[in-house]
Amino acid sequence: MLVAEIAAGTVLILIVLVALPVGALLFATGAGNALKEIGKGDFAIDQDLPRSGGGSGPVSAAVREEEIRQMVQARSDRAVARGRKPIDVDAEVEKLLAPERGAGRLGGDAELREEVRGLVIARNERRQRQGKKPLDVEAEIDRQLRELENLGQ
Repeated sequence: MLVAEIAAGTVLILIVLVALPVGALLFATGAGNALKEIGKGDFAIDQDLPRSGGGSGPVSAAVREEEIRQMVQARSDRAVARGRKPIDVDAEVEKLLAPERGAGRLGGDAELREEVRGLVIARNERRQRQGKKPLDVEAEIDRQLRELENLGQ
């Protein structure tokens, strides 16, 4: 009986010592391939998604204004449904689009615009003396006023 116990114990140890390395080797090779296959298959996306916000490109001013108008109209409709007075949609749209149309805080100030115009003209004269191409006066005025408006942000 002692021989049977030793033989059974020895057989068990031999099986563990032989099977363990073989099993580990098979697992390592099989798991390595399985890890390479993660994310692959019929439903996988093989290319990177675009980083943009999902839009197809820049939107024209008319389309943007119409979308803003729809948003303000929906807000007005919700206010009416809650028992509040309706929003003046046209006035609200004009107020939202005013900074883009140059009627912002600084863009509407005629004196400031003329002062910036004088600076741009002086800069153009200096650029011409240096042999550089002169700047478009109106575009440069608008650019500088936009920069001045965005200083506090």
